[in-house]
Amino acid sequence: MKTFLVANPKGGSGKTTLATNLAGYFASRGRHVVLSDMDRQESSLGWLERRSANIPNLPLIHPLNGRDGHISSMSAQVNVIDSPAGLRGEKLSEAVKAADWVIVPMQSSSFDINATQDFLEVLREEKSVRKERTFVAMVGMRVNARTKAALNLEEYLAQSGFPVMGHLRNAQIYVHAAEEGLSLFDMSPSRVKQDIQQWSNLLQWIRAGENKGV
Repeated sequence: MKTFLVANPKGGSGKTTLATNLAGYFASRGRHVVLSDMDRQESSLGWLERRSANIPNLPLIHPLNGRDGHISSMSAQVNVIDSPAGLRGEKLSEAVKAADWVIVPMQSSSFDINATQDFLEVLREEKSVRKERTFVAMVGMRVNARTKAALNLEEYLAQSGFPVMGHLRNAQIYVHAAEEGLSLFDMSPSRVKQDIQQWSNLLQWIRAGENKGV
């Protein structure tokens, strides 16, 4: 089973958007996917409830309350973990150690950048990251191109020490998808063409890791 931890201690950074769409991608590829929600707000679990209630025959994604549950099904192929804000200390170390990939969503405000600096330093010091058993990448979230904030984020990410796997625009399509329990990968390709393209680098990075046997 491959485990993807979506993590950033800053609330509102885009973790649930990234986690639900990543789970939707794997489900659309026919994988047995578990979406683990560690957040007390249970936003990902709520998304899954809307998914099962609104539209029949969508690719199945299995829910898990990540705060008090563990995956018992050995048939699960992919575990996507939506982590809570403020994940630190021993809980962070345990989550990183258990993950094959850690994906860090970031927004472009100075508040988000400042709040994430210490977290990235902790990630760099994690043994599993240093020994390249766990791979880390950054994704810019809700980034409007050609703005000063976007430029500041680009400069910061370039110095983070981790690869940047694209920037996802601030688009209403994500809002609509969340309301309906959908991922971009469940929607008409013509409707989400630009946004799917923005996911391409991240998905290629994941596929390259899988091909190497990560």
